[in-house]
Amino acid sequence: MNPVVQTFFDPATFTATHLVVDTTSKVAAIIDPVLDFEPKGARLSTRSADAVLQAVADQGLTLAYVLETHAHADHLSAGDHIRRLTGARLVIGADITKVLTVFAPMFDADDVPIDGSQFDILLREGDTLPFGTLTIGILHTPGHTPACITYLIGDAAFVGDTMFMPDYGTARTDFPGGDARTLYRSIERILALPADTRVFVGHDYLPAGRSDYRWETSVGDEAANNIHLRNHVTEAAFVAMRDARDATLAPPTLILPALQVNIRAGALPPPSPSGKTFLQLPVTFA
Repeated sequence: MNPVVQTFFDPATFTATHLVVDTTSKVAAIIDPVLDFEPKGARLSTRSADAVLQAVADQGLTLAYVLETHAHADHLSAGDHIRRLTGARLVIGADITKVLTVFAPMFDADDVPIDGSQFDILLREGDTLPFGTLTIGILHTPGHTPACITYLIGDAAFVGDTMFMPDYGTARTDFPGGDARTLYRSIERILALPADTRVFVGHDYLPAGRSDYRWETSVGDEAANNIHLRNHVTEAAFVAMRDARDATLAPPTLILPALQVNIRAGALPPPSPSGKTFLQLPVTFA
């Protein structure tokens, strides 16, 4: 038995949120939900997450989990919003603690537990979760961040940002704790899955020559056609390519607001004494 996957794409952040359903039990999980944030006016909205929740309600599903593939730097997570509305358990990789020890001090976020207890479940390599008549398995696939995990459900692998559609390539590795060599080895583990395994990516950035957003491919297609992996690229060549490419990349537009929310499992910082909520902007001098 394999899950049914419905994807909700947010063009503002190029993020694919996946609603995964075990049709036999009608149990569902949401992977990488988006909290809408307009940075110029600092306006928040739950529109994207609420659209996924409406689909859950319309289909009479029981939402068991919100599954985060990692702590995102390109969008704010709606994980806490969904958890509060539904009681679904919020899940992330256990090595989120490595991310928290870097970013909580960066924002003087004394309210953030660095043990990861703001999430409900921390998962390691080989752990499993019950999912109706199916099981959710875990591959630890670091490289983009230390905490990245791939969720394996039936014939589907949800890889987050580890790799993208074959015509776009693979994840950047220049964030704290990222490493191109580690990413290569993580990708090799994903490519060792059966060739017909469905692969659902976390973003699509529309490479040159394509005008339609896509988020589903396969292990076989990635192995044969990914522009950063094909022709049996060696680890050394991949690392050289990835490091050179990363050196040209600007930080994601939402990295500072996103990290402040995402290290809190999708919750906002505590209000100030006046009752206002602030996201900080740490200043560095060039």
